[in-house]
Amino acid sequence: MVDPDRFGRNKIPPPVHIEQVVADRKVYSAQGVLRLPPLTREVQIDYVGLSFVIPQKVAFRYRLEGHDDTWQEPGTRRQAFYNDLHPGTYRFHVIASNNDGVWNEEGASLEIVVSPAWYQTQAFLMLSILGSAAAVWVAYRLRMRQVAHALNARFDERLAERTRMARDLHDTLLQTVQGSKMIADTAMDRPDDAPALMRALQQVSAWLGQASEEGRATVNALRTSTTERNDLAEAFQRAIEDCQRQGAIDASLTVTGDAREMHPVVRDELYRIGYEAIRNACTHSRGSRLDIALTYGRDLTLRVADDGMGMELTVAERGKEGHFGLRGMRERAARIGATLSVTSAPGAGTAITVTVPGRVIFRTTSTRLAAKVRSMFSGTDETPTLH
Repeated sequence: MVDPDRFGRNKIPPPVHIEQVVADRKVYSAQGVLRLPPLTREVQIDYVGLSFVIPQKVAFRYRLEGHDDTWQEPGTRRQAFYNDLHPGTYRFHVIASNNDGVWNEEGASLEIVVSPAWYQTQAFLMLSILGSAAAVWVAYRLRMRQVAHALNARFDERLAERTRMARDLHDTLLQTVQGSKMIADTAMDRPDDAPALMRALQQVSAWLGQASEEGRATVNALRTSTTERNDLAEAFQRAIEDCQRQGAIDASLTVTGDAREMHPVVRDELYRIGYEAIRNACTHSRGSRLDIALTYGRDLTLRVADDGMGMELTVAERGKEGHFGLRGMRERAARIGATLSVTSAPGAGTAITVTVPGRVIFRTTSTRLAAKVRSMFSGTDETPTLH
């Protein structure tokens, strides 16, 4: 016979002991403060609870302070597992109960320190914050510089446009008014010569009509982009005819090479340079011969030469005070990337040579390429005709 009331209750709490720690398959002793290397991924903590009555019924609870918010209930399992612990200091605490549920509240504990990698340190974090702030500041400064550069570019464009308009007014309106005044003054010196007065009035009327057309063309150029094709030889021929109406000067035009399609803006600037050089030769050179040569080669070269009275070296280099002819030509040449040279001497005539790089003025390559691309998309292979 067995009397259950005669059996006593086990009141002895089981002692708890942490045996070892296995981190990334490396075994560490559970004595003192355990320091784990950076970037430790897998941590296994082995512990044990001692009981000689029924050791199979010893239950455990554990908590990793700094990681677990509550106690973990592994039951009778004698291992704790953790993955990817962040750098920092942790305290592992484990308690156990015997077969009658008497807990050892003190249990056993172990302090664990996971070392940080170089990019997980506070110093690196501060450097990252400072670097990010510096990058934002540099980006802000660069953006402000871009905005300022864009504003300056707009101001420069407006200034360049005002300068161009001033050149156009000088090349058209002021030149025509000056020539008309000279003819009117000459006619006024001979008031009794009715035929001369009639010719003078006809000439003034023709020049004023030309000034009106040039002014209208200038206004149209400001309102719309230049898209019409132009023949420089034909344009210079008209300039020669206008020049010959002013006086008895023998002028000729020579074209070397095949005419090619040109960029309209660069072409117009070159025409203005040549037109100004022709008018200056007709009005101021007092010569009897004017030769204009237009050469199409790798580059485009324009040469306007007369056999007139020439000019001083300082005037050829800097222009005459109060006059903007040579200055305007140099500005136009610089605007299109051309080179302009003035060769002159007193009594030896004047020669003005302008050379425009072919890559700037000629559009043959780009036109053929665009036509080739269009033919690829349209299913045809037509070769464009250049004018």
